[in-house]
Amino acid sequence: MDTAHTAQFNRTDSIDLVLRTAQEQFLVSPQEETRLWIKNAEGSFERLCNTRVTVLDAALQTGQVVIMETRNKDGTWPSAQLPAMSSASEEDEDFQGQPGICGLTNLGNTCFMNSALQCLSNVPQLTNYFLKNRYLEELNFCNPLGMKGEIAEAYADLVKQAWSGHHRSIVPHVFKTKVGHFASQFLGYQQHDSQELLSFLLDGLHEDLNRVKKKEYVELCDAAGRPDQEVAREAWQNHRRRNDSVIVDTFHGLFKSTVVCPDCGNVSVTFDPFCYLSVPLPVTHKRVMEVFFVSMDPRRKPEQHRLVVPKRGKISDLCVALAKHTGVSPERMMVADVFSHRFYKIYQLEESLSSILDRDDIFIYEVSGRAAIGENSREDVVLPIYLRERTPARDYNNSYYGLMLFGHPLLVSVPRDRLSWDALYHILLYRLSRYVTRPSSDDEDDGDEKDLEDKDNLPKPGHVAGGSSQDPGPEQAGPSSGVAGGSRAPVDNSPGPSHWPQRARRKHLFTLQTVNSNGTSDRSTFNEDTHAQPYIAIDWEPEMKKRYYDEVEAEGYVKHDCVGYVLKKAPVRLQECIELFTTTETLEKENPWYCPNCKQHQLATKKLDLWMLPETLIIHLKRFSYTKFSREKLDTLVEFPIRDLDFSKFVIKPQNESAPELYKYDLIAVSNHYGGLRDGHYTTFACNKDSGQWHYFDDNSVSPVTENQIESKAAYVLFYQRQDVARRLQPQPSLSDPPASPACGTPANFEFMDIN
Repeated sequence: MDTAHTAQFNRTDSIDLVLRTAQEQFLVSPQEETRLWIKNAEGSFERLCNTRVTVLDAALQTGQVVIMETRNKDGTWPSAQLPAMSSASEEDEDFQGQPGICGLTNLGNTCFMNSALQCLSNVPQLTNYFLKNRYLEELNFCNPLGMKGEIAEAYADLVKQAWSGHHRSIVPHVFKTKVGHFASQFLGYQQHDSQELLSFLLDGLHEDLNRVKKKEYVELCDAAGRPDQEVAREAWQNHRRRNDSVIVDTFHGLFKSTVVCPDCGNVSVTFDPFCYLSVPLPVTHKRVMEVFFVSMDPRRKPEQHRLVVPKRGKISDLCVALAKHTGVSPERMMVADVFSHRFYKIYQLEESLSSILDRDDIFIYEVSGRAAIGENSREDVVLPIYLRERTPARDYNNSYYGLMLFGHPLLVSVPRDRLSWDALYHILLYRLSRYVTRPSSDDEDDGDEKDLEDKDNLPKPGHVAGGSSQDPGPEQAGPSSGVAGGSRAPVDNSPGPSHWPQRARRKHLFTLQTVNSNGTSDRSTFNEDTHAQPYIAIDWEPEMKKRYYDEVEAEGYVKHDCVGYVLKKAPVRLQECIELFTTTETLEKENPWYCPNCKQHQLATKKLDLWMLPETLIIHLKRFSYTKFSREKLDTLVEFPIRDLDFSKFVIKPQNESAPELYKYDLIAVSNHYGGLRDGHYTTFACNKDSGQWHYFDDNSVSPVTENQIESKAAYVLFYQRQDVARRLQPQPSLSDPPASPACGTPANFEFMDIN
């Protein structure tokens, strides 16, 4: 500390007086941004955030050391210049660039935060508010719903640094820490949603800058038959009595909500404020699914098909769609989810298609028209078949730990009267004939065939459980001596697993083994009284597999002509999404409405209309769809205008026809999301308020772009500015000034930048 001054103050003097006195004594201009710190007895420093409190309230003592800090020209504070606290990237101190053209370093999956910050930073009214230090007079340190002014101050620091023109990029570490401190969901470095952070940030800034220091209780009133204009005016006044900030001035509008009871016809009309519009995308009722069709003809390779089915359809709809391509009747098809060489699930025809995800490998098998699983009246049964290879791993307790699944499983129709190991061996040899070579007569020794006669039958197959193979229930434990459906076959006539004859032939290509749905348990682990459908494993010795099994041919498949068809999704206009947002809908069971007349919750109809729009309108495109069974991202192209987005036909409040600019908006920023649900990347397009030039912000990288590059399938959150606001913010240009871009307003004007 080079110099120190001593000053005397009364206990009732404000901290603001201390600050102004320090500015006078150190010859610091009042226009420069300064802040005070106190040095405690133990040598630590503490900020004096609230300058409106008194010396007594701040607990300042006689002889207390007070330090005044002045913001640097590049927007940083001297106290933040320690390596661990610096928010500026290492760069040339003399760098001078365009204000606002500044990247944000990715701290680890923080691109969602960077995208939201870049969009908000390019809202002219809000940025000017911080750059001109108007926020200092409105910081609310006492709001129990706020964050003690810390979020507002952290955001102000970022804005001042980004718009100083002295940084190519900055490190938003302090801001990230503040956000995680007040919103635990953003702690750590997991990927999040830019719109969710934007919602938190707007709410946090509003409460930190709320001009209402003590919120009064306001009772919400229904319309009760009064004119809409009267009810809307009352609702807006009540909202402003509790909420008055730059965020409300800039981003808040008013809905009209109309709810109608389906029983008594009671109509409830309320007017509610909003900060952004979350508009749905028109969702197609069709779905494209890729499947593999496995024919009963062993000479035909599996066929890949691309099928168009109802999104809310059933498994039977999938079979009907495939039947049009193959000519095979849907009654002769069975649908299965294959995962890791086993059946993850075998579907019933009445099950919903929503349980199948796009990433699942779905195989549809042709079976005999007489075949069915679990129906003993049919002449044929369907056996699930796995392929396994014995590995050099050691066996423990006579268990087959050395058997590994490989290849694609099969569903094979077998005549009920041929359920013997010998007959099944020849049936499977026929089904595998495309990629399994039959041994010549010299290779096979049938000397032991007398030990395996057709009278040695397989246990009667029962029902194949439709559950997950990852969690097999007791009914999936393995083969049984009984029949599914609760009727047990006589034990005397059907030998149990421990009494089945030896399956192996000395010169057979493979052996057969009953297993559970995982393909892992052998016969020694089964209970004879279990009535589950047996799964059959084809076990290969390595040498036999290498000699007779053609892996390349086994993995081969052909593509049906339908796979080559590209199903293009028709783009939708932003206006269609807004129309869908204002469409009457019926409330869901999870969110009923309480009717004051019926005295009970009802599945009422609800309609939202736009009554009053804000200066800056944020439109959130609901690209992420979540249902009970599935989650998906809609990559529909939404066509949105750069200029002249007209809301006149959507606003139901009586309009001022002499001022059409009150309903027209120009685009100023876009938050983009690339990728899917589990992973993705956020970027930003934004129009610089000074130059009118559009730029692409990708973390710490910033590059200029043209307007025709902005519209894409990645557009997620749109920022629009009302045209009358753009004209109000635009100063009268002199003859020497270049014309401003009509898309985002003002020409270059750097007077307000010289605040330091």
